[in-house]
Amino acid sequence: MRRSLRAGLATLSVALIAGAASLIGSTPAYAATAAFTKVQDWGTGYEGKFTVTNNTSSTITSWNVQFDLPSGATMGTAWDAVVTKSGQHVTAANAGWNGTINPGGTASFGFNVSGSGNPLNCTVNGASCGGGTPPSSPPPAGVPGKPGNPSVGTVTNSSIALSWGASTGTVTGYRVYEGTTVRATVTGTSATITGLGTCTAHTYTVKAYNGNGESAASNAASATTTGCTTSGFKGAAPYYYVGWGNPPTPSTVMSATGIKWFTMAFVLSGGGCTPAWDGSRPLTGGADQSTINAIKAAGGDIVPSFGGWSGNKLGPNCSTPAALAGAYQQVINAYSLKAIDIDIENTDEFENEVVQDRILNALKIVKQNNPGIKTIITFGTSTTGPSWWGTRLINQSAALGTNIDIFTIMPFDFGGGANMYQNTVNAAEGLKTALKTAYGWSDATAYAHIGISGMNGLSDQQELTSTATWTQIRDWANSHAIARLAFWSVNRDRGCAGGGVVSNCSGIAQSDWDFTRITAGFTR
Repeated sequence: MRRSLRAGLATLSVALIAGAASLIGSTPAYAATAAFTKVQDWGTGYEGKFTVTNNTSSTITSWNVQFDLPSGATMGTAWDAVVTKSGQHVTAANAGWNGTINPGGTASFGFNVSGSGNPLNCTVNGASCGGGTPPSSPPPAGVPGKPGNPSVGTVTNSSIALSWGASTGTVTGYRVYEGTTVRATVTGTSATITGLGTCTAHTYTVKAYNGNGESAASNAASATTTGCTTSGFKGAAPYYYVGWGNPPTPSTVMSATGIKWFTMAFVLSGGGCTPAWDGSRPLTGGADQSTINAIKAAGGDIVPSFGGWSGNKLGPNCSTPAALAGAYQQVINAYSLKAIDIDIENTDEFENEVVQDRILNALKIVKQNNPGIKTIITFGTSTTGPSWWGTRLINQSAALGTNIDIFTIMPFDFGGGANMYQNTVNAAEGLKTALKTAYGWSDATAYAHIGISGMNGLSDQQELTSTATWTQIRDWANSHAIARLAFWSVNRDRGCAGGGVVSNCSGIAQSDWDFTRITAGFTR
């Protein structure tokens, strides 16, 4: 959310990263595989993605993927790799920040292609992208085709169910791998991996086999077993801002609406990598702490929001992920937090690859140091789902193993027009698809990692979200069991028909706290 009312989203553009790529000499042959996915296809071209997986028990420190595009196809923009081209041949080497892949881990890069046809003759670190046999020595005749992408089904404290598309050719059975270890061997196209630890993350690939050998590995699918320590976080938590818009007394709003949680805006840089409320008010001992104390005394709790649209933020000011995680930790310790929200916006954080990765790696450290805490990341969206930058954020979260709990989109100020309900649903469905692509999740699992944070009444672009529309959105959120519902902001949750877009009311006719009251009916 933004402390000033939001400006429109900037037009996104991506430049092709060019540079020399080098083969590595120390990585054992077949240590890595690279799986191609067609993320989007618009007829005259497509968006492609390669996911590189480390299948060994040793860390890979660099990778290099090479392939040929069919005649008539042309490589366009690329991201998350150093790409060079020679005719139809493409070489993609890791960027400086994603070359290291831990055992069983992954890294990915994406690109756009003008024309049709999937990449051919793919190699990773000089070996076949499917693993096993170098491209100069064709696989044995009669080996089954690559299985279809696996998807995650029922997940329990100790098991993960998988299913996948059948391979072509003669198939004796399928082996489910975790890294290089076979976890299950079955004759059908599904398996349940049992005996797993509670609240543990796992990544699987599938290979078909017959008497002639094994197929190439499927794309990877990831899931975490249930039973994680719950934080007690409530997903119904609208934004409340002490420093802006005539803030109401929280206990008054709580008693009138039944709301229990607030998302408190904003923690910024108080100078360097030091957190401060609004960049100027002390972390403890000031008006913000008094407000938080009052909320807790009334039986509620808060989620601090780091960042926002404007101001001097911690992401660019903390020089390393460890330093940024330390800044987050100061706030966690000060208020015994159960959840934190990183509101990543604008060109200094959201549209900055270095800072995006710094934030994701910092959140990974936070999760490791605070078992059970909920990590939320909030960002803008188009009417059909995440932008290029949002998709990158999601893909990087998966590649880095950040383990974000909730990806929250802000479906407003996106030129949504009259039907804010349908455009919000469309944006959320686009987010679901992006999460499924990045993580291999089922629909239900993807929905359980989604948040929606709207803008009550009039947005900066005069998009109208009425109380009736917000009720529709709330009901959709409940029926799809998403994880979070918020809006910007409680400060604006007062009527002022014809009042325009201002900080202390919604610009429409309504009773005080109507949007908060509706949000309190969100059941997660």
